[in-house]
Amino acid sequence: MEIAFPVMIFVSIGALAYTGLLTILSEERQVSRRLRNMGAFEESQARQAEPLLRPFSERVLVPAGHFLGGTLRVFAPAGYRDRIRQKLKVAGNPRGLDVDRFVAGKAVASLGVLGFFVAASILRPMSPASWVLTVLPLVALAFYSPDIWLSSTTANRQKAIRRALPDMLDMLTISVEAGLGFDQAMAKLVRNSTGPLAKEFARMLQEVQAGVERNQALRHMAQRADVSDLNAFITAIIQADVFGVSVSSVLRTQAKEMRLKRRQYAEEQAQKAPVKLVFPLILCILPATILVILGPAVVSIGRAFGYFN
Repeated sequence: MEIAFPVMIFVSIGALAYTGLLTILSEERQVSRRLRNMGAFEESQARQAEPLLRPFSERVLVPAGHFLGGTLRVFAPAGYRDRIRQKLKVAGNPRGLDVDRFVAGKAVASLGVLGFFVAASILRPMSPASWVLTVLPLVALAFYSPDIWLSSTTANRQKAIRRALPDMLDMLTISVEAGLGFDQAMAKLVRNSTGPLAKEFARMLQEVQAGVERNQALRHMAQRADVSDLNAFITAIIQADVFGVSVSSVLRTQAKEMRLKRRQYAEEQAQKAPVKLVFPLILCILPATILVILGPAVVSIGRAFGYFN
C-alpha cells in the first residue's frame, strides 16, 4: 500500500502531462495555429493594400479637396461658407458635395485655367492686353462656373418639385380620404414615387421617426426645398394641425390650388416665349433672311452700275 499510492500519483501526473502535450502538439492544433497565423498575415496585408484598391478620387482628390478647402477657409469672407452651405442644401447636396469640396473646386478650376495660360505664355509670350482681355475673364469664368452649375441644379430641382407637387397632393388626398393617417399616407406615397419631392418627404418621415415633431420636420423640409408652392402647402398643414381642421379638406383645397397655379405657370411661360424668341430672330434668322432676299438685288444693282462683271 505504501508503494501503490505514490505509483498512482505518478501515473495520474503522467497521464495529465501526456494529455496536455497531446492536446498542444496535436496536428489539429498545429493546423489551426497555422491558419490563425495565415489569417493574421492576410489581414495585415489586406489592411496595407486596402487604401490602394480605392478609386483615385477617394485616395487623392477628396483629401486634397478637403485640405485645399480648409486652407481657403481662412481667406473666405464672413458668411460666405454659410451662404454656400445653404445653396448646397437647397440644391439637394448634389454628388455629396460639401462646402470645402465646392470651394476647392472653384479654386482648382481658376488655378487650372491660369496655369494653362502661364504655361502657354512661356512658349509664346502674350501681350498685357491679351492678359487683361482674355486670360482674366476666362479665369473669372472658371472661378464662377461652379456657382453657375449650382444655380442651374437648384433651379432644375425646384422646378421638378413644383411640377410634382399637385400630383402628389392628389395622391395624398386620396389616401387620407381612404382612411390612412397623414404620416401613413405620406409613407405610402414615398414608397410608390421617385424624384426630389419624394426624397424630401422621405427625409421628413425619417426625422419624425427619429423623434422630431412633425411640424418642425415640415419646416425643415420647407427650408431645404425653398419652393413657394411647397411652403404654402406646409403652412396650411401646420395651421390645420394647430387649429384642428380636417387634414383631408386642407389637402383637397391645396391640391386644387396647386393645379391652378401649375396651369397659370404654364400660361406664364407660354406668354414669355415670344419675347424670348426676339433675340434669336434678330441675331440668327433675320440676317440670313436679309441675305437671301436682298443678295440677288444687290448683285443686280451692282451689275447695273458696273461694279460687277
